[in-house]
Amino acid sequence: MKTINPFESAMSQLANAYGVLKSKIKDQKSKIELQNKIEILKQPQRILNVVIPVVMDDGSMRTFQGYRVQYNNARGPYKGGIRYHPNVDLNEVKALAFWMAMKCAVADLPLGGGKGGIVVDPKTLSSRELEQLSRGYAGAIADCIGPDKDVPAPDVNTTGQIMGWMVEEFIKIKRAEVGMPWFSPRQGPDLSSIHKGSTAKAVTRLETARLPARYFDSLRSTFTGKLIKDGGSEGREEATGLGGLFVLQSVLKKLKADSRKLKAPLAVAVQGFGNVGYNVAKFLDANGFKVVAVSDSRGGIYVEEGINPGLTLDCKKKNGYLAGCYCSGSVCDLKKGRVITNEQLLELPVDIIVPAALENVITAENARKIKAKVVLEMANGPTTPEADTLLYTRGIPVIPDILSNSGGVSVSAFEWEQNLKGQHWTKEDVNKKLKKKMETAVDAIWAVSQKQKTDLRTAAFVVALTRILAAMK
Repeated sequence: MKTINPFESAMSQLANAYGVLKSKIKDQKSKIELQNKIEILKQPQRILNVVIPVVMDDGSMRTFQGYRVQYNNARGPYKGGIRYHPNVDLNEVKALAFWMAMKCAVADLPLGGGKGGIVVDPKTLSSRELEQLSRGYAGAIADCIGPDKDVPAPDVNTTGQIMGWMVEEFIKIKRAEVGMPWFSPRQGPDLSSIHKGSTAKAVTRLETARLPARYFDSLRSTFTGKLIKDGGSEGREEATGLGGLFVLQSVLKKLKADSRKLKAPLAVAVQGFGNVGYNVAKFLDANGFKVVAVSDSRGGIYVEEGINPGLTLDCKKKNGYLAGCYCSGSVCDLKKGRVITNEQLLELPVDIIVPAALENVITAENARKIKAKVVLEMANGPTTPEADTLLYTRGIPVIPDILSNSGGVSVSAFEWEQNLKGQHWTKEDVNKKLKKKMETAVDAIWAVSQKQKTDLRTAAFVVALTRILAAMK
């Protein structure tokens, strides 16, 4: 099978949106200005390539390859997750950083786009090795991040605990730069004196000043997706899944108004049963959808009458795999379902498929076999450009990743804002703000889609690019 370069896919999406924008411009001067700005967006502003040495438990030394791509900061500090995965490579990280810039603009956040990754299978590391790797990565990129520079977050195989290690290491380094001893803030952060715009760079100019410890706690806003005790936001862990629900509900209302034949309860298949996949399945189930199939990297299960996401997750944790976890209603019964592959899941006769794992799973090879009426992208880049075209011509709307999974970065932005202001919002307030932001984003993209007679992805990129281009000098 042909290897698909995710960055080439990203640039193809950029070209499609550029074509729409260019077609609406009449004068030559404006066309040249647009072309020049698009040319800038074809490459990231900065690429960090780092090597992290780790002393393993057996005393041997291993080095790990890491990246941080800072794509565009026209609208604000770079923002984006850090993933740990053996298949991480530079083209993937560049694509993800580009998509994050688009995602933040779609959600109308005052942030740019970045992404990070380490080439590693974290399951092969002990807790101590994982901590050393995480602290080493934070130290390697410390000079290039900060509350108004670059704000990392969790991504694939990274957690709030890992963000906690990284933020501790970052603060430790910044204290050492001004000759102040390190202390471990285990009692929790004092966020009372956080001021927007405070940076570690500013601190280094005050080497002789006796800075209060609470100043360094303010630097916790450099990382989001933290545990609550470390300054994290309520609702962050489930934000991507909940945001996906809000987006889907909003789009379905518009599709029904557009005479689409979608009758409740809608059957859904979710590919990927990690944090995002589980949470979107949980929220869909709780809101009247019938989740009939889920899968992880080993394969999936299909239960025609619908699964119970909570019981299914408990069963998976107990067994170590999904096979046999046919949990429907309040019981798990081996007679209820059957094992399926990830490929078969995407081709099930359901109303909605939700790719929530990795990129490039819907391709030109399988797009013709998809029977779903709607695709909700919860993974980053799960659909190739060729598949996009095929699905659009078949009348199957694809709700694009830069819209549908933007709930995670939206609540990360809320966390960043709370840290900067020294506030802590309730979960109810966070979810209310998230719902409004997702619905507003859908309205803007739907309007462009209808006006330009184009697919939702191109419309989303047009919305994002319009905002980014306006901010570029």
